[in-house]
Amino acid sequence: MGPKPKKPAGKKKISKAERQRLLQEEEERRQKEEEEARLKFEKEELERLETQRVEKEKWRQLEQKDRERRNEELEELSLLESCFPEAEKLKRETRALAQWKHYTQCDGSPDPLVAQEMNTFISLWEEEKNETFEQVIEKSKLVLSLIKKLKLILLETPPCDLENRIIAQHQGSILRLQELLSLKMDVATELLLRVREASTLVDVDSGNMEKIIRDENVSLFVWANIKKNPRYRSVKFSETQIGFEIPRVLATSNVALRLLYTRYDHVTPLRLTPATEEDYEPMVVEPVKKEEPIEKATTEEKTVIEEKASIQEVEPEPKQEREFSLVQEEETNLEVLEEIEVKRTSDHEDENSETNKYELEMRLLSEAVSAAQLHLVENIVDIPYAFEKFQVDLCHFSTLGGVYHLDILELPPQYKPVKGWVLVEIRQEGLQRFTYPPETTDEPDPENAFPPIEVTLEVHKDVIFFEDPKVIRWDTEGTARHQEGQRQGITAGKRWKTDGISCVYYDRENRLLTFNLDTLGPVALIQDAHINMPYQSWELCPLDVNRVVLTVTTLFIELQIHIKENLCMLASVKLKGQEHQCHLEGRWMTPVPFILALKEAGLNIFPALYSHFYVVVNNKVPLVEVKAYRQIALLSSAFVFRWSKWNMACNSTNVVIKVKEYQAEGAENRPWSLLMFSGDRAQILRIREDSDVFSEALKDNTEFHSTLYHMVKDFASPRAMERVRSSDSLFIDSVCHMLLSIRVLSYS
Repeated sequence: MGPKPKKPAGKKKISKAERQRLLQEEEERRQKEEEEARLKFEKEELERLETQRVEKEKWRQLEQKDRERRNEELEELSLLESCFPEAEKLKRETRALAQWKHYTQCDGSPDPLVAQEMNTFISLWEEEKNETFEQVIEKSKLVLSLIKKLKLILLETPPCDLENRIIAQHQGSILRLQELLSLKMDVATELLLRVREASTLVDVDSGNMEKIIRDENVSLFVWANIKKNPRYRSVKFSETQIGFEIPRVLATSNVALRLLYTRYDHVTPLRLTPATEEDYEPMVVEPVKKEEPIEKATTEEKTVIEEKASIQEVEPEPKQEREFSLVQEEETNLEVLEEIEVKRTSDHEDENSETNKYELEMRLLSEAVSAAQLHLVENIVDIPYAFEKFQVDLCHFSTLGGVYHLDILELPPQYKPVKGWVLVEIRQEGLQRFTYPPETTDEPDPENAFPPIEVTLEVHKDVIFFEDPKVIRWDTEGTARHQEGQRQGITAGKRWKTDGISCVYYDRENRLLTFNLDTLGPVALIQDAHINMPYQSWELCPLDVNRVVLTVTTLFIELQIHIKENLCMLASVKLKGQEHQCHLEGRWMTPVPFILALKEAGLNIFPALYSHFYVVVNNKVPLVEVKAYRQIALLSSAFVFRWSKWNMACNSTNVVIKVKEYQAEGAENRPWSLLMFSGDRAQILRIREDSDVFSEALKDNTEFHSTLYHMVKDFASPRAMERVRSSDSLFIDSVCHMLLSIRVLSYS
């Protein structure tokens, strides 16, 4: 056996004194570390407090500097923003000039601003009888033009320039023209159905009458059941896919089917402002006196003319001669020179008076323009009315592509040859609708006896639907209740509804819409008015002097809008990344007609007062938003502005945008600045667009200013600021109007 392994040595026992020494050393090390940590914390705290003190002092100095120059900056901005009242004054002069041109043309058309002319036009047209459908369509071009002019007057004229009486007058004229146009269509249809030459319109196969009349605004499709053959229950109009599938009861009845398609919508009620009958009075236009034009008169003559027009008691002073040639001035004596000096002094006082008048006018006009701009971005606090079951919310949806008036008509008596004479019965009640299904029936199962009518329609090619269109019908029963309610002082009826419609199918490739209707009546197509909201991004970029392009990108489309002077144009439309040809491209229009045209084409990027109920928005304080749009428009000639994701991160009292100076060469390589604006303070942020966290910290070596204009002036070139100062007032006003209408800062 080998040697036994040694036992491990036992742990040496630590003495009490040694343990006490180790504990003391540990305590001393701990106290030393705590002391070092305390000293480090105190040092860091002192450094932090010092840094904070320096930052506060720096901030205080910046604020002090901002306060010292605030009044100066605001005064300079006020001078620059005088372009807005100046633009409004130019638009007033343009409207007055247009009215004068209409007066001098003497083309026979009425002036929509003159109530007497409108009343005379309507009365004369009411007296015209036996107009053919072609004649009515031709006359409708003038009527639609008048309606359009009246609507534009109500939309383009500032509220301060329109009295309630004038508003009610124009709205009344619009309604009368719409009602008369509809009545004329009915009368012309009745005349067409009982025309002597109806035999020439009879289809060879079916023996029934068919007529198609097309126009740019109106299309008429009429089918008359002459033979009453129950086998012909499919009505298809020649060379179209439009038609009806009718039940047996209609195939054997003395009826006619009419599809009257109008590109305009005169069914949906106007959004009328509250006005009583007492508010409506015909406009009184006094004859123009043949006086010398006031614009060419001297100051003394202006005063005399004004006094004569108001009091008609003061006789005008004789006109004094003020023009002297150089020769006369050289040859005149001292007495004449003194007289001229007296006149010059008087003229100088008159000029000061005129200047004060002009400044007062511009100040009042500026306040009116500012109030109108603020109204564009203010939101209503509640939806204006409640909705019944199946009722369409016209705040949420909008009708597109016009109205399809589907009617079953009682066939009027036809011409009959009798012994060399042609006789026809003329009924005083005019065109009559055929009730389907009848109100009372003896059938045991009326649902099978009167099934729904299948309808196939063509969707107009100039209207864009991003989703399959929804079909709605006009509640004719509600209209009757509305008329009865009006007599009783009750508001009821007059609504679009979704019930009574089934089996809807949309062939997107051929733009054909097929559906079943329980009963025929006016039908329209609707789309969510906010389908393109909120926007994904936007950009405002200069193209040339007084010309910019505004790009708005949504979930479905990318729109490029060119703006120059007081005109706007749709430059391009990209639908889901692909180029889409739109009939509006290349057409220059003033802002309001341009906005209406885009809405009618389905390209709605214009929030309404109630849109915040239907869209998740980053709502900004209205006054801040208006100030931002006005100053962006001022700078748009020389700077590029773009959407920033941090605009959603900041609160509602601030807006954040990206900005950089634009130049034809090298603009892409210039860095973007993140600019935050609160309405009375602008600053460049330290963060970048790709930063992880939002911060309001000021960028190093920058200051803040009272306006966007002075903020970008710190890093802009003299050439850029010169372009800004030389921008045209109408151009700036148009850019501002588009920004206010699209509201890129709240709906992006």
